[in-house]
Amino acid sequence: MTAAHPAILDDLSALADITRDRLLVLLEAQELTVSELCSVLQLPQSTVSRHLKALSDSGWVTSRAEGTSRLYSMAPDNRQGTARRLWLLVREQVAESRVAGQDHRRLQTVLASRRSRSQQFFLSAVGQWDRLREELFGGHFHLQAACGLLDPGWVVGDLGCGTGAMTAALAPFVARVIAVDNSAAMLAAARRRLAGSQTVEFRRGDLEQLPIVDAELDAAVLTLVLPYLAEPSRALADVARVLTPGGRVLITDLLPHDREGYRQQLGHQWLGFSEGQMTSWLTTAGFTDIRLHALPSAPEAKGPGLFVARARRT
Repeated sequence: MTAAHPAILDDLSALADITRDRLLVLLEAQELTVSELCSVLQLPQSTVSRHLKALSDSGWVTSRAEGTSRLYSMAPDNRQGTARRLWLLVREQVAESRVAGQDHRRLQTVLASRRSRSQQFFLSAVGQWDRLREELFGGHFHLQAACGLLDPGWVVGDLGCGTGAMTAALAPFVARVIAVDNSAAMLAAARRRLAGSQTVEFRRGDLEQLPIVDAELDAAVLTLVLPYLAEPSRALADVARVLTPGGRVLITDLLPHDREGYRQQLGHQWLGFSEGQMTSWLTTAGFTDIRLHALPSAPEAKGPGLFVARARRT
């Protein structure tokens, strides 16, 4: 009967070469391409590739594609017992050698070259970076990503949700969104946009009498809705009612303007709101830590200026 082949013999064979050991010391610390390894080890590509294949076949090295390049690293440490102890012993001997010290210094040069390439790009692109970033990723991805700062356990109210644009932005990052609007058509559009979402609940109702129980929300957002209300102050008081103590409200709306036509075109009852007006209403409603900030106008925007106001329920 043939005796079982001990796995450690395969590992001994894989590690019984100083070049492969030098490769593993480098790849344990840093993902590198073949060309970078050639530069660090000062060996031809054919030699480096041959040793990488041997290490890959024996499970010591893994690789991944990134664009037209392939990055190599030491395989995740899923080895147990003897193989792990064997590598620690080999690494201790190899890492202290003179040649490994030279490898380490050349590795720092390779990594510095990477950083230099990035710095050179930004030096040349600084004048067009905003345009380039927008062409590649759109103009609002960073604002969408900012929702990741929200507490994942929160229940958030999108009050006056309209067609659900803000609801869609919030829903992936919180426990639940309660979307409220008094227009059946708007709610239908929002439901279509959020079809399949398990974290959104739609409710029809008025902002002055929200269909939400006391202290049900951790936060509330109102986006371009206050000009439609006969009594914005009454709505803000009801927002305070449905927030937990310490709950936050975020309001985005119009600064004062003179576009009288908005009363007919958009059905507005108010031509924007001043900082003093908003501060007074929020204070009376029971909010504190009130901050109002005028938003910069987008070059393509044709409407009046906007502000964002945030406050905390006392």
